[in-house]
Amino acid sequence: MTPRRELVALVGADLLSNLGSRVSVVAIPWLVLETTGSPTKMGVVAAAETLPYLLSSALGPPLADRIGLRRTSILADVGSAGLMVAVALTPWLGFGALVALVAVVGTLRGVGDRIKHVMFRPVAEAAGVKLIRLTSVYDGLGRVVTLLGAGLGGLLIWWFGVTTAILIDAASFAVCALIVAALVRPPAATAAPPAAQGYLRALGDGFRYLGRDRTLLSMLLVISALNMVVNASIAVYIPLWVADVLGTPAGLGLVLGAFSAGALLGNLLFTVLGPRLRRDLTFAVGAAVSGPPRLLVLAFSEDLSVVLAVTFVSGIGIAVVNPLLGVALYERPPADLQTRVIGLAGSLAFAGLPLGALLGGWSVAALGLGPALVVAALFTLVVTALPLAAALRPPPLRGKEGPLVTVSGGEGVSS
Repeated sequence: MTPRRELVALVGADLLSNLGSRVSVVAIPWLVLETTGSPTKMGVVAAAETLPYLLSSALGPPLADRIGLRRTSILADVGSAGLMVAVALTPWLGFGALVALVAVVGTLRGVGDRIKHVMFRPVAEAAGVKLIRLTSVYDGLGRVVTLLGAGLGGLLIWWFGVTTAILIDAASFAVCALIVAALVRPPAATAAPPAAQGYLRALGDGFRYLGRDRTLLSMLLVISALNMVVNASIAVYIPLWVADVLGTPAGLGLVLGAFSAGALLGNLLFTVLGPRLRRDLTFAVGAAVSGPPRLLVLAFSEDLSVVLAVTFVSGIGIAVVNPLLGVALYERPPADLQTRVIGLAGSLAFAGLPLGALLGGWSVAALGLGPALVVAALFTLVVTALPLAAALRPPPLRGKEGPLVTVSGGEGVSS
């Protein structure tokens, strides 16, 4: 198989795995509703997958380095497939057993997803594909999968019933494992496990590197904050605005769809223009555009067309953020630390998600919708203004060597 086809196979396997995960997010809570009738237990089982996912993303990569990346990816997908079959076929085991099974699935998904992302770099380099183009295209395709996944989960339940829907989900993980096993062969230097190293020391090396790399750490903190506000918007702010102003749930789909449409257009533009843009400034501007404007327009406008237009532009802004973080994660850490750094980065970037809905609901209860939106916008503005100020600051002089040149389109992210 040619290197480019191998890259397509790896990206396709990862997207298929993500699609399966999105289907399970819908199907498993529905199974709980059918078997227990309890909305509270639906929330418990959803959280049972999310928390282990975040923890294993950070804590699992040192073990994957020892086992081997490709082997870990295959084992994670095979294990996910088998456990999803158990979830579908053994509801009689009880709610506690279901929570335990889902928690193990979340653990495997966290490791499997991070490891596939680590393999992107060597496979892309072997194929001669620029990392910035790969991360941009992947981000766009990932958004399409996210849009389709929940709807597909609902359709599968409607067409075949929840048990069959979960079995189809299990099959998607099995197919993913088969694709990686049959078609993906990372370069030997990356595929082989590194020299033996104690687990805690290996994990500590990843933490220490991330603590030293201020550029990467600041990018992750910005994205974590954006994820928190986005989750609050999806779960609380936007539904309340739609209910108060429009009085129909149809508006919810329009507002969320406008953001997704903007993000998809942004991905297309960034795929073409990305290699020629100054990365630090592009990241900072994209983050600033993606957050505060869409919150402020909800706070101060009741015109749906204005809200849709601003939300669409904010979607274009968010389209540059994840690809630039992806490039930084591939290019900045040393090869022997990359697995651990990417795992820790994934956990940190997603850490804001669980807090988002809780803080969104609390802020509206305490302040009201309009003031809560303004506070959230100001918080996001402060967080995103810091990297923007750093990007606009003149570079320091280095004696007689002249100014330190900021990297704008080459192989590194400027720091």
